[in-house]
Amino acid sequence: MKVKTILVSQPEPKIENSPYFDLQEKQKVKIDFRPFIHVEGLPAKEIRQQKVDLNNYTAIILTSRNAVDHFFRVAEEMRFKVPDSLKYFCQSEAVAYYLQKYVVYRKRKIYVGKRTFSELTPLIKKYKDEKFLLPASDKLKDEIPEILNGLGINWKEAVFYKTVISDLSDLADVSYDVLVFFSPSGIESLFHNFPEFKQNETRIAVFGNTTVKAVEEKGLRVDISAPTPQTPSMTMALDKYIEKVNKGK
Repeated sequence: MKVKTILVSQPEPKIENSPYFDLQEKQKVKIDFRPFIHVEGLPAKEIRQQKVDLNNYTAIILTSRNAVDHFFRVAEEMRFKVPDSLKYFCQSEAVAYYLQKYVVYRKRKIYVGKRTFSELTPLIKKYKDEKFLLPASDKLKDEIPEILNGLGINWKEAVFYKTVISDLSDLADVSYDVLVFFSPSGIESLFHNFPEFKQNETRIAVFGNTTVKAVEEKGLRVDISAPTPQTPSMTMALDKYIEKVNKGK
């Protein structure tokens, strides 16, 4: 079956040159964006209940842009003046680049990993005498605390924000040829909103092994997956699949 419509379970990209817009133009398909989950910040009061005093830390570990946003939000709510001496350990260049929204980059001590959390560990190890705070979501990957505990450093995890299922009731009578998911939480949201969901002819595209597992555990079929050596991004995987099934149009 040909692909004409795609629903991506994320917010619409804010940049004009997003590969999704290029894909839409190239393959003449309609792509809609809708976050199946969203993030809500915990108030400062709830963070204090986790025995967090921002004065106690000399370094912050940031795994995502959400972590950046919510660390500075909480600092403001707690009337904590973030010191210039604070060290920032960012999981990726994208996170480090986003940090510029809040700090003057060249005047701060910022250490950047390559992509995965484990690639950040040599930098953390180098500064093992610091007191580290990890502002995280309620859905933190298990491997992160395991890695940090293995380093023998002084660190604390605190939940600064949580993942919440979005209300998708307005999509009840809308169907798409392809649904695109990036996390197990997206699959959870799908079944929370539509408990009777049947895949039938709908193609499911997933990013990452944990998402593949979540789809299969629900008895659904994975039709398109990324990353692979041939298709490292979701848009490339979609492009390749559409090229194949739409050839006869």
